[in-house]
Amino acid sequence: MKPFTYTRVSSVDEAVSAYARNSESRYVGGGTNLLDLMKMGVERPSHLIDITRVPLNQIEEHEGDLRIGALVSNTDAANHPLIRQRYPVLSEAILAGASQQLRNMATMGGNLLQRTRCYYFYDPSYSECNKRKPGSGCAAKSGINRIHAILGSSEECIATNPSDMCVALAALNASVRVSGSKGERTIPFSEFHRLPGDTPQIDTNLRSGELITAIDLPAMTYANRSHYLKVRDRHSYAFALVSVAVVMDLDDGGIVRHAHIALGGLALKPWRATKAEKILVGEKIEPQRLLAAAEAELQAAKPYPGNAFKVELAKRAIVRAINTVAA
Repeated sequence: MKPFTYTRVSSVDEAVSAYARNSESRYVGGGTNLLDLMKMGVERPSHLIDITRVPLNQIEEHEGDLRIGALVSNTDAANHPLIRQRYPVLSEAILAGASQQLRNMATMGGNLLQRTRCYYFYDPSYSECNKRKPGSGCAAKSGINRIHAILGSSEECIATNPSDMCVALAALNASVRVSGSKGERTIPFSEFHRLPGDTPQIDTNLRSGELITAIDLPAMTYANRSHYLKVRDRHSYAFALVSVAVVMDLDDGGIVRHAHIALGGLALKPWRATKAEKILVGEKIEPQRLLAAAEAELQAAKPYPGNAFKVELAKRAIVRAINTVAA
């Protein structure tokens, strides 16, 4: 691990100012991902800014929305009465991720910044990784790519986003509050993470030094009709091969009024299944309609030898998750 210096701050302004003095800094809350990456030599900050004493650990109603502070633990968010009642898909997704011990430490803001679990990214002994070293290549394309992306990838990178929570947030039309040297701003969740393109080393659209302060969930009267389905190699403490978050509104006749579907385990960002949503809205939940929606969403899939099974798995997962909600 590279030696580093350390500062503890107690306010957002103090945190942002500390970063401005050293652009090689990293903010640290729970540290459940960052410290692992530092031990592996993947992340090499020269300075850590401890934000655990910044007052960002509240969950409260805010102008009709629900605001979740960036330092709320995953456990507290998953078990909060307002989240369980109004946005159960978020609670389900959080509880499907990691272990209880990690959820107790991990923060909501930190979860947004989880980096891929691609084997080649995590192990610096592999020299080919455009995410670690731009221009070096992507070892996963010709290597072991079972867990890798089939949607939204590029020639530069086929890694996936590992978060369960973020898939639910994508389906809920969440937004992310951030603060930096140029003030505060709100980023729609659909614009927070990036696909790899030709800059796979950049995971998000955060500007240098910006600190996540909160996640806002919009008022959505039908969000309690939802489900998170996670397909993985084992039931406990495993990342998703494919996951599906569904939020749906049906009228009394069973016609879909609103459909929000997001997919995990398939791309470098939570994948909003807009093609599938369009096919479902205004129609009844029927087997052929669900299959058409799933096939339309996976039509652009680009699998590799090790992960070609994900195409069919994703289709079946979409159909199953929607049927669970509709029932």
